[in-house]
Amino acid sequence: MVDIDRLTVTFGSGPRAHRALDAVSMSIAAGRTVGLVGESGSGKSTLAKALVGLVRPDSGSIRIGGRELTEMGGRERRAMRRRVQMIPQDPYSSLDPRRTIGQTLAEAVDPRRPSVRAHREAILEQLRLVRMPDDAIDRYPHEFSGGQRQRIAIARGLVIRPEFVIADEITSALDVSVQAEILNLIGRLRTELGLTMLFISHNLAVVRHVSDDVVVLYRGEIVEQGPAERVYGEPQHPYTRALLDSVPGSPGFSLA
Repeated sequence: MVDIDRLTVTFGSGPRAHRALDAVSMSIAAGRTVGLVGESGSGKSTLAKALVGLVRPDSGSIRIGGRELTEMGGRERRAMRRRVQMIPQDPYSSLDPRRTIGQTLAEAVDPRRPSVRAHREAILEQLRLVRMPDDAIDRYPHEFSGGQRQRIAIARGLVIRPEFVIADEITSALDVSVQAEILNLIGRLRTELGLTMLFISHNLAVVRHVSDDVVVLYRGEIVEQGPAERVYGEPQHPYTRALLDSVPGSPGFSLA
């Protein structure tokens, strides 16, 4: 489904140039979830933005469904954005406070002619999929908790049944108990919808809960990747081992 080959992205120029991604190569098979792990500044969000066409790489290749993203023109790129959806990190700022939830999802279904009436059944079906009540369709974002807003953001990202989903730190702004609810929801949706997903997080414990494969990113470079069981059970790189030691409950974890 997704093939990334030696992708390089640099911000700035001259002595202040910063290489955010350095010859990154990875693949995501259809129906699988790859967890992308790394601390802040490792290049995770840059990779996500490159995958949805918001960042233009210096070099390298991105193929989604066999089509080269870096060579697409404006119209084709816009069509691709319908096939590739990103679920944002912040459920508080990702929803327009002036629009009802129904209006937000209607716009996702048909950006040119959004109509709650025309798409009401599809919207209600999507809300039920993420365990939200039917009356949410006529309510506004401020009427919901952070966890409920994240459920709505997930519903918006999945309502058009995209081929590929990017979940960018979607639990980082939530309480631990609410994080568990969202992770369980993602786990269920992976099975029910057969999602192909890139799940981005700085938290290895969170990634382990939802991922088939794991990619570890450090300062713009991939230092380790493989099946989740192997990466967690037999980490090869010192950085991966350090991340694992920082997971609560691990032998090396410390709150000091």
